[in-house]
Amino acid sequence: MIDVDRHGPWAVIAGGSEGVGASFATQLAEAGLNLVLLARKPGPLEETAEAARALGAEVRTLAVDLTDGDAMERIAAVTDDLEVGLLVYNAGANTYGHEFVTGDLERFQQVIDLNITAQLALVRHFGEPMKQRRRGGLLLVGSLAGFMGSAQISVYAAVKAFCRVFAEGLWLEMREHDVDVLEFVLGVTRTPAMARAGLAMDIPGLHVSEPDDVARQALASLGDGPVQVAEGNEKAVEVRSRTDRARLVLGAHEASKRMLPPASKPA
Repeated sequence: MIDVDRHGPWAVIAGGSEGVGASFATQLAEAGLNLVLLARKPGPLEETAEAARALGAEVRTLAVDLTDGDAMERIAAVTDDLEVGLLVYNAGANTYGHEFVTGDLERFQQVIDLNITAQLALVRHFGEPMKQRRRGGLLLVGSLAGFMGSAQISVYAAVKAFCRVFAEGLWLEMREHDVDVLEFVLGVTRTPAMARAGLAMDIPGLHVSEPDDVARQALASLGDGPVQVAEGNEKAVEVRSRTDRARLVLGAHEASKRMLPPASKPA
């Protein structure tokens, strides 16, 4: 559970403007933490900041693209005078979906930079002081995509697998220093990003999570690392971890096509 003495007084939320990130912000504000919110879009960022301020939190915001070369320098400038006891890395979206061999390597690199390079930089920057203080938390938001390769998002699925294995190793390293580490794995979640993508979420049998619910479960599970899964997705993780990989990835591929918007469906 979130404890201001253990995980405060400040939390940094990367990807803290809407959807699950906004839910993290309001729930942490309700718990008594102050916030630094990082996201690309200034409008939603300020809306979430105002909602958290209305709950009594002090909030700083920074509109930043985490893949920019000066992003870490800019983040340090707005946080170096703060005692950050919690980092929530919720910024790992898929920014480019394409068949790999005909795709744009620079755009694939952006997926890697957002999900791996920037995450590692923030964990390194905020994690070392937590180790020295012997308290704090590192909450990394993962994806069910990281349990299985997928067509058109092969790079995204691969980086999500990396992030989960990284979290397990980080948990081993930090637990002896009393720092909580958790990767919280999301399945399909009803967020503005999913709506903009036009993905179908009314498919019979498809479990769809709500942002407030997954944020609440993730924060409650922070001390139960290294990996937890959003409720309703446990069976999917179990199935995707089996050894008959060809059958599994082909079956999942057919199921995933049903979620695509009509314009994106194969002819």
